[in-house]
Amino acid sequence: MTVTATVLIPAKTAEASQTTQYTANGVTTIIDKFTGTNYTSTAATLSVNVITASGSATNSNLIVKAKTLQAGETYTFPELVGQILGSGAFISTIAGTGSAINIRASGREVT
Repeated sequence: MTVTATVLIPAKTAEASQTTQYTANGVTTIIDKFTGTNYTSTAATLSVNVITASGSATNSNLIVKAKTLQAGETYTFPELVGQILGSGAFISTIAGTGSAINIRASGREVT
């Protein structure tokens, strides 16, 4: 078994449509950190789904629903830390407002 610490989602702005941000391709993944930063001057929201292989974003896999980040706030999403994604599972997000929240995630991939 090999464990590799890696950036799962390089820093980027979350889209205002449901978007796959990371897929565990042929590995098991453990999320260690997921950060969102609202870089605007008004509050904005972010929702995060952790979806099994061949699934889709629904309320049944919604881990964080419309978390409000105040202007300039950074949030570390403790709800996601320790979540395990089997091969083919993925992280999907949707921002309430485009061009408002930067996200980044890191973790471990196990092969």
